Amino acid sequence: MPTAPHPQNADELYQALRENDQLPYGRTRTVTAEELVDAAEQFADPVPLVHALLELQEAYTYGSEPRKSPVVFARLLTLFDEQPDVFDEHLRHLLFWRFKWVANALRALPEVPLTSLRQWLTEMRERYEKADLGLQPYYGQAYQLAAHRGEDTTVAYELWAGRARTRLSDCEACEICERALHHLAGGDDERALRVWEPVLAGKESCQEEPARSVSFALLPLLRTGRTDRARELHLAGYRACRRNPSMSGEVGRHLEFCALTGNEARGLELLAENRNLFDEVASPLDQLDFLTGVEVLLRRVEALGHGELPAAGYPGRTWTVTGLRAEAGGRADDLAARFDARNGTTAHADRRRARLDRAPLLDALELTLRTRGLDEVAPAAPAPRTTAGEPESLPELIVRARALDAQGHPDARACWARLRTLATARDYVHPDDPAVGPLVRLRADLLADEASRADDDEDYALASDLYEEAAGLYEDAGQPGDAAVSRASAVLAFAEIPAEGTEEPGAKVAALTAAHEALVRLHEENPGIAPYLEARLLRIRSTALGLRLQASGSEEHVAPVFAAADALHAFATRHDIGGQVSGALLIRASTFALSGDLPAAVTEIDGLLDRLKAHGPAWHLPRTLGLRGRIQLGLRDAEAAHANLTEGLRLAADWPDDVVDPGRLHADLAETCLHLDRPDEALRHLTRSAELGLRRGNRTDAFCAYSNAAQLSLDLGRIEDCIALLDSLLAEPDVAAGEMDDRLVAQLRLIRARALHAGEDLKAATAEFVALAAESAGWDDDPGSHAMIAGETAVLLGESGDFDRARGAADQALAAHARAPRYEQLSNCLRELARLQCRQQGPEGLPDALAFLADAGKVADEARAAAYEARGRSLDSALAYEYGRVNAYAGEHEDALTALEKALALLGEPGPDNNQAGEWAECVRLASAVEGISLERPAPALTRLDSAVSRLTALGHTDEAEALTALAGRLRDE
Repeated sequence: MPTAPHPQNADELYQALRENDQLPYGRTRTVTAEELVDAAEQFADPVPLVHALLELQEAYTYGSEPRKSPVVFARLLTLFDEQPDVFDEHLRHLLFWRFKWVANALRALPEVPLTSLRQWLTEMRERYEKADLGLQPYYGQAYQLAAHRGEDTTVAYELWAGRARTRLSDCEACEICERALHHLAGGDDERALRVWEPVLAGKESCQEEPARSVSFALLPLLRTGRTDRARELHLAGYRACRRNPSMSGEVGRHLEFCALTGNEARGLELLAENRNLFDEVASPLDQLDFLTGVEVLLRRVEALGHGELPAAGYPGRTWTVTGLRAEAGGRADDLAARFDARNGTTAHADRRRARLDRAPLLDALELTLRTRGLDEVAPAAPAPRTTAGEPESLPELIVRARALDAQGHPDARACWARLRTLATARDYVHPDDPAVGPLVRLRADLLADEASRADDDEDYALASDLYEEAAGLYEDAGQPGDAAVSRASAVLAFAEIPAEGTEEPGAKVAALTAAHEALVRLHEENPGIAPYLEARLLRIRSTALGLRLQASGSEEHVAPVFAAADALHAFATRHDIGGQVSGALLIRASTFALSGDLPAAVTEIDGLLDRLKAHGPAWHLPRTLGLRGRIQLGLRDAEAAHANLTEGLRLAADWPDDVVDPGRLHADLAETCLHLDRPDEALRHLTRSAELGLRRGNRTDAFCAYSNAAQLSLDLGRIEDCIALLDSLLAEPDVAAGEMDDRLVAQLRLIRARALHAGEDLKAATAEFVALAAESAGWDDDPGSHAMIAGETAVLLGESGDFDRARGAADQALAAHARAPRYEQLSNCLRELARLQCRQQGPEGLPDALAFLADAGKVADEARAAAYEARGRSLDSALAYEYGRVNAYAGEHEDALTALEKALALLGEPGPDNNQAGEWAECVRLASAVEGISLERPAPALTRLDSAVSRLTALGHTDEAEALTALAGRLRDE
């Protein structure tokens, strides 16, 4: 725990207190507050000590340490009694306010006798009466004690709620929550929700609200059918209380909500995120609330048959759901019993039992974009696909596996998986059957299947090694044809291994050219092999040429692919090998598409689809429809693409995922839906594609898909969905352990930071941006990204009013921009910083604001010299407008008008483009306001406005003209 240098004087102490106040509640803030009290005790003046004690009591209160809060307050009360003049009006207000904090703390401790609770309330009442303060706050505490004990609260509620509020009353949001809870306890969900509405809508808030109210309102919202509202509030409310020891009860209620809505897997995820609460919550009442919520969740998981799943619990050992449920339940039972013994009622045991006995309210409510079931939390190895009539005897199984493999049938993999289990058993005995062959051949078969899986997962180095090993075993088994195919597969897999130190396509083209030459030699060296094996060799040769074309995009590489595909087609047709016939046609269609002849690709693929529907193989249909959908999208026929991809996805359900790749179909459908302006549907397909990728172990591709989904949800304004998705991903074990690609993780964090900013959580967004800017400063291979991140960081620091650090971040952005220009992004950031500084600081901020604009001017000059064209506003006209606005904020109205007239000259006359007309109209509006109002020259301003309104109206820009018409009316009225 860090120890800061002790302040040497009162000014240093106050500065340290201000800095500590910026930290989140928790041990670091609390320890620093304790050290500052020690430091304040050295000063002769007691005022700094009062401030330090107040900070320490706040740290204990919101750090969930109720046993320590009353002790600190006792010192404050003693100081007040001995030296009342030390307490000015503000300190006196804080002192009397915190009588309520002590009442809350004592109530949360079952070891404090009921008589002591009542004595404290009596003390509070007497002190308030002596100070001539209203008693509404006292009656509020008396009501809360009655509610805590489970007494009839009718009278206590009326004595409190019927009184007028005072300056020392709890804030409006907290009192609303207490009134709503009173109606909730009476069974009136509707009335409770009506009372809660100002808080749930964000109109009333405080340190604890609306997070506290949200946690209580979730189940009433469900019971009254407001599921969408419950979902929305769960996402926002949980984020506000997660990992916060003083809000552990709220976290527990969110866990309970997950358990009762079919979101048990999310509940376990949130439990893991809040593991710290098992160790950091010192309030017994909060512990009881939290542990009961935990037990509700774990009971539900256990009832669904998943008691063996791992669960995050008390530190020092690993837990299963069943084990943690028993431990948490025992501790919560003990706490409830202690509270009831102190209170002389059974209220806490009764409330706990009611929560534990509550049945699920919904079978399934989709809470997040990443909806998972318990089977996906810690999935077992996928069960092999079983097929009707699967043979029982070992020889039959081996013969069937090879026959299916010869056809390329998807069910071959299920047979090989079953055989792998049997053959690796300690008691395995290989059949002595000529139809089966020796054990070495079966071992080769299993290695070849394993290599094929690695190939599908793009682990080409492993695939190449396994294929080579299988080839050697096939040769030992006297199977030269199989050996040749395995060796050919090894050659192709090796050529696909990315070359170290280069991403140049030329290296891959050369590797594939060499591979094809080796494949031709291999084919020539193995004449007379079985036709289905020779067809595979021809297919591998065609594939190598197709991959070369894909890597090079060169027209000279097109004809060889067609020639190889035609040779495969002729051979397969001659020997009636249906799977390879369709494979050859698929290669032809893909080659037409790669060469840019999309209509020919459609014609080719239509013929293939007709053949597949008539003759099969049926498992080729999903992939073929997927290709047709992608081609149709290339032809800008998104409706046809959607129909083909949807049908492909429907047919894919009949076959194993590792054969038809439904994840690719979902990804293509997402892109298609965006073209059709169906973003919500696109979002569903993106997240489904990502989850399927995770199941297959393709984590990088899956996280890229999730990144796209998060960005899309942010673009759609679904901010809490975006943040919840990213929080879930960033909590993944390999991400937390630093094993995931750091740039991909940084991209996820960047989107999250932008979402936090969009959600108006400026403090959290700024902290994340500052961290990202520091991290990206070391990206020597990507200075452009650092320029963008540092620029955005500067803007957020400016919004926070920290312009010294904003200047530093902007300088970092400019330095990175010099290495990798980001003209538009950096110009936008610098102009916004200038606006923020002058808007917040007025004339005092003008010099620094003008410095930002001078930098933006240099960026615009560089862009002009590089012939860069901005995608949005012209950098020059936008800069002139900002000079006008900044000078207007600073009261330099003549300079402002000059700059705005320059902006208008740069923009020129408005035309049909709405964006340009809108920018022009805004320049006219601000110039007219400066001239007519600030400079008190209404006549020329009105002339300017009337002319602009006529021009815009004639061009049909009536919306843009409205603000100008309104300003003209104001000028005429004045």
